[in-house]
Amino acid sequence: MILLKYLALLLLTVQIHKAQGCDEFTDLAFGHAIIGTSMKTRLLLYTRENATCGTLMSHTDILNHPQFNLSRPTTFVIHGYRPTGTPPMWLGRIIDLLLARSDVNVIVVDWCHGATSLNYFRVVENTHKAAENLTAFVKKMQECGASMSSIYMIGVSLGAHISGFVGANMNGSIGRITALDPAGPMFRGTSPEMHLDPTDALFVDVLHTDMDALGYREPIGHIDFYPNGGTDQPGCPKTIFSGGSYFKCDHQRSVMLYLDSVSHTCDSKAYPCSSYKDFLDGNCMTCDRFGDLGCPVFGYNVTEWKDVLLKLGETKVFFSTNTVSPFCMTNYRVDMMIWNKDVRWGYITVKLHGDGKESVAKINHAASEFKKYTETTLLAQFDKDIRVVKKVSLNFSNGNIFTPRYKLRLLRIRLTNLDRQERPLCRYDILLEENKEVTFRPIPCEDSNF
Repeated sequence: MILLKYLALLLLTVQIHKAQGCDEFTDLAFGHAIIGTSMKTRLLLYTRENATCGTLMSHTDILNHPQFNLSRPTTFVIHGYRPTGTPPMWLGRIIDLLLARSDVNVIVVDWCHGATSLNYFRVVENTHKAAENLTAFVKKMQECGASMSSIYMIGVSLGAHISGFVGANMNGSIGRITALDPAGPMFRGTSPEMHLDPTDALFVDVLHTDMDALGYREPIGHIDFYPNGGTDQPGCPKTIFSGGSYFKCDHQRSVMLYLDSVSHTCDSKAYPCSSYKDFLDGNCMTCDRFGDLGCPVFGYNVTEWKDVLLKLGETKVFFSTNTVSPFCMTNYRVDMMIWNKDVRWGYITVKLHGDGKESVAKINHAASEFKKYTETTLLAQFDKDIRVVKKVSLNFSNGNIFTPRYKLRLLRIRLTNLDRQERPLCRYDILLEENKEVTFRPIPCEDSNF
């Protein structure tokens, strides 16, 4: 019954759109990927006045379009490879979220006819044709008085490079390009003019989520974000037996992360570091180079750091995510000191309790070393943000079932929230027995230096 109601509502929506004369994103059959399609680029405009009803833009009569207002900023959304010819599943949501955040012209660049083919090499060739078409439109906007600095391009996969080609054609005058996991195959190892690079816009921010397969590995923006190291994304299938999702989940996660940032669900702070391993090891927990702004936030709002990033030059930053939305995690610095006579190696799990919730951080990417009267510093990344921490739980394990059970005698532990300026929490003299959770109430630390 629910399915029938949904189908009826969907049919009604389609009929309303047809009655209103809405222009829809191209929807091709899989057969088109086999027989091929002729290249065609369509520009669909959405504004707050017609948020659910796209209208086709003309390259020659921009000023007379009833909804297009050149005094507004314009955001272009450019999709990537469409091997089956279907519209991107995220298209409607990104339009809604962008219009909710700002009163802009959202133009969806529909080059599905050029992106649908089993011959990927032909699709790559078509990216240049799509860019030529889009460049002609942007130049017409410029002739009609539009400010190039108010143009924002969001390119997904191959769409990221299309954005770069257009930006290069406009001599880097476009305001911003956001590249969501720019395509790697056929672009890796090429010269800068053959792929997106920082000179293609006044500001270029890049997200890498599948750099070891479908995405691009090297930094190619003013700031390059590498969530979860830029490779395997949490929650994505690990084996080929999961079907098509195994191949595309990591790649598509870039869009899901960006949508979270536009919806302002939560902020993912990213940390400059030489590698993801160093980041997880707790070696990169400061953002002094960004001054009072602190660590840059991934996604829609990263332009707040634009000026300092342009001065710093190429910047690689790392952060970790949850498996599902909200993807952002809460970061703490954990300082521990033991008074065991012998060195201990092991893994720590920390739980925060408060606000009627429990938040967990497993520090298990590598065994940590604990020495007597020596501070061990760890990065704890919690799956939820607990605003007021009432209790803390600790669990210690050495990960080896064949060795004797150890005890970790904590002289003190200190937890410092890296995402908010607040007084650190401490506790003194705690005995941890291996694989036995200990819960305690933390107290404000007595000093700032620990």
